[in-house]
Amino acid sequence: MALSQDELKKQVGYKAVDDYVKSGMVVGLGTGSTAYFAVERLGQLLKDGTLKDIVAIPTSVRTKEQAEQLGIPLVTLDTHSKLDVAIDGADEVDPNLNLVKGGGGALLREKMVEVCADKFIVIVDESKLCDGLGPGFPLPVEITPFCHEHTLRTVANLPSVAGCKPVLRMGSSSNNKNDGDEIAVTDNGNYIVDLHFDEPIKDPAKAALEIKNTVGVVDHGLFCGMTTAVIIAGADGISVKEAA
Repeated sequence: MALSQDELKKQVGYKAVDDYVKSGMVVGLGTGSTAYFAVERLGQLLKDGTLKDIVAIPTSVRTKEQAEQLGIPLVTLDTHSKLDVAIDGADEVDPNLNLVKGGGGALLREKMVEVCADKFIVIVDESKLCDGLGPGFPLPVEITPFCHEHTLRTVANLPSVAGCKPVLRMGSSSNNKNDGDEIAVTDNGNYIVDLHFDEPIKDPAKAALEIKNTVGVVDHGLFCGMTTAVIIAGADGISVKEAA
């Protein structure tokens, strides 16, 4: 019988912790339905004594609350600017292991934490693999509330994302469904614009630079050149793809 998507997520979440986390490490904890299982596993292994002397940095309020319930000792980047490993899911993964992240609205904190990690381990089920970023999952861009409509237009008109359709995220910031009448607000008090594409983004690294350089943009969900390895759960079991 085929495994459910949750069971696949659990497999990769547990494997990431089992394979990459050792006692004494500083660990970045991702956000979302797949990262949830990595946090769960870390809590288990600390509780049973398999792992000791771990401190962790959460990437969202949701993950912080989960980690606290499991008794995982937490710190922040203010005291620990260097991490041994960070583990997180992704919304899309291209053949070069560039990512789209931020479906769950935590992209700024995720990027701040994960860019500080010696190893960044991405955990996904095979549905997240794609030939090119963009069409399969809208690209989130976190922007300041001040004159947000101006910033939304400015981003949508950048050459590297030409043809995209910008949609202001409404309702809950933790998904890109329109599930409310109020503008969605991130953990950092900002808004999110989701860029919808019909064609793959031609040059993700260039798009990343252009979007980030736009005044009014806080950060975006393109994670380029950051991935150490992707652990993939599929119908045929688990595979690992390492960065070239």
